[in-house]
Amino acid sequence: MTRSSREFRRLVLRILLAVSIGGWTATPTSAEAQADAATVRLDGQAIFQVGPASEGEEAGVRARRVEARLEGLLRNPRALGVPTARHVADGWAVTVSGVSVVSLTPRDAEDNFVSSQALATQWATALDQSLRRARARRSGWGGQFLADIRASAESAFGRLEESAVRIIPRIFAAMVVIGIFWLLARAVRVLLRAIFRRTVDDITVESLIKQLSYYAILAVGFFVAGDALGFDPTTVAAGLGLTGLVLGFALKDILSNFVSGLLLLLLRPFKIGDQIVVGDLEGAVERIELRATKLRAYDGRVMLVPNAEVFTSRIVNNTADPVRRGRVTAWVGYDTDLKKAIEAARSATMAADGVLASPPPAVRVDQLGQDDIVLEITFWSDSQRSDFKNTASAVRSRIVAAFKRFEIGLPDPDVRVLTTRAVGTPSPVPTVEVPEA
Repeated sequence: MTRSSREFRRLVLRILLAVSIGGWTATPTSAEAQADAATVRLDGQAIFQVGPASEGEEAGVRARRVEARLEGLLRNPRALGVPTARHVADGWAVTVSGVSVVSLTPRDAEDNFVSSQALATQWATALDQSLRRARARRSGWGGQFLADIRASAESAFGRLEESAVRIIPRIFAAMVVIGIFWLLARAVRVLLRAIFRRTVDDITVESLIKQLSYYAILAVGFFVAGDALGFDPTTVAAGLGLTGLVLGFALKDILSNFVSGLLLLLLRPFKIGDQIVVGDLEGAVERIELRATKLRAYDGRVMLVPNAEVFTSRIVNNTADPVRRGRVTAWVGYDTDLKKAIEAARSATMAADGVLASPPPAVRVDQLGQDDIVLEITFWSDSQRSDFKNTASAVRSRIVAAFKRFEIGLPDPDVRVLTTRAVGTPSPVPTVEVPEA
């Protein structure tokens, strides 16, 4: 087993242990401790790691600068001397043939838990071994050209391995974090459902609190997962704030539906179970989600209406009140006893199943047609569509039966009255009744 494989296994085990005890957010892992360090390589072989410079230079930039110096020295490999640790004015440095390759900072010594002199000696020894291998390569077959190609390829793969060893455990930890928070969000939703089933009768309030709790826990989980990946939560929040305008334009429809869903759940123009009309769609509300409202049509079809469309449309809530007024139309002839017909229609409506006694039904003369009189019968019943339809049907049946029982004449559909006017005469020709064939 190689050294990198052992380090990878140790990192994975350490992350699993940290997650299991819940302390990974307070104690940084070894990968986090090395996040500010960069590896100096020579011909693809790691020599040592450097941190950021005292003047604010990043570790990666510093490591590339040291590598560039070493590549410059290797242009003349035969003239290279032995790397030595030398004390300079501002500390310790590693020099080769009098040229300062790298100057140690106090942080380098602190990160390696040794003194600056001891660390400079270690780096000089490691650099001497790497330079010996580099000189041997350049003096062999292919010379400088083949050695440079091999060095570039090994450096690329070496940095890839180093990145994988550092990033893969973090990705694994982030996935574990997201999984834990996802399970926690589902558990909280199930718990709230059990609690509200005993304490709250309003399904809309239950849906609002469950969805807000679910997505809030997931949002916290993503922030913690970002911290596990090595991102500062404060920096992530600031970045989201700076890119909020761009995301708002790019995802305006999604955000509009999300905000409209929250407003629908807060303002509550309708609740789950209500029967509403939105534009040309009508059905019962089954679910109010943060993206769309789920309606069930009366023929069984499911309709998903975007919340932004629901919020900005005119909404007719048929079941906002428990009772609803219905309207039935009846036609009687002009030779009918109107008072008798109105009383028969009122009595028949009162006797119909589902009609409420208070407010009482009302019968009015609605129109005077050319051949008939139009009666409008209004009544109050349950606002649910099934009950309302059944009640209206029962009222019509009762009215027809009452008209037949009291021998109230209905308009004769086989007779039409035609009025004609002769050409050139101001007065109409007498009315003629023409029976239909």
